[in-house]
Amino acid sequence: MNARQFKIFSDFRNDFCKYCMDLNKEWGDVLRPLQIVARLSDNTPDYMVETPVVYNTALDEVTEESEIRLIVIGDNPGKDEQRDKNKKYLVGQSGKLAAGFFENYKEFNTDFRKNAIILNKTPIHTAKTNHLKLIAKNGGKELRRLIIDSQIYMAEKTALLHKELCRASGDDGIKPEIWLVGYAELKEKGLFTDYKNALRENYEKNSPEWEKIFVFQHFSMNRFSIDFKNFMAKNKTLGITDAIHELGKIHRQEIFG
Repeated sequence: MNARQFKIFSDFRNDFCKYCMDLNKEWGDVLRPLQIVARLSDNTPDYMVETPVVYNTALDEVTEESEIRLIVIGDNPGKDEQRDKNKKYLVGQSGKLAAGFFENYKEFNTDFRKNAIILNKTPIHTAKTNHLKLIAKNGGKELRRLIIDSQIYMAEKTALLHKELCRASGDDGIKPEIWLVGYAELKEKGLFTDYKNALRENYEKNSPEWEKIFVFQHFSMNRFSIDFKNFMAKNKTLGITDAIHELGKIHRQEIFG
């Protein structure tokens, strides 16, 4: 990143860190028992809820020398991500699959742990993403509002970060792409429609930055790779990078219209 880009990123990082700290302070003791109840609802293996709202500490490892090519947006922090020893996004099985994808396809010139900023649609932890529904149901009006507001916050801050990084890149700098993974819950009445709507509202139609947003299946259960391989099999004339962009555009159209 150039100096201007790093200042933009640093401002985002500081704001996001404070946001998560404030939410933990205000809501941590309220969220923790509900997160445990949600886990018990479907016999999810036992674990300790250590961080109800998770800031991604991997962001602290980004420096001005970092080459940021992607902003990858997952769903929300799971049980591995919220552990005190981690407090990092996509470090469980889904993260391993994501890292493996980029290792297998050198054409992207991307190290998942070095060249990507990893964010989520909400920093509120649940063992499984669909447990957010139970927290919203059992936590009352205030927690339902908190989950919605956290999505809007993440969408607005991510959009601003992305647009400013692109615009500050200069003629020869890297303009990062957004890879929005987790296709299913972005659909109408999905868990993350509030995120989707807020993200769309923060981009001008057909702007250069909007054209750098791509939508995909989630990395979990290898759905991302399976979807990509199926698309490649039907479009054998496309190169790897052209194919991923074309697939991402198709899904973007399906989700955002």
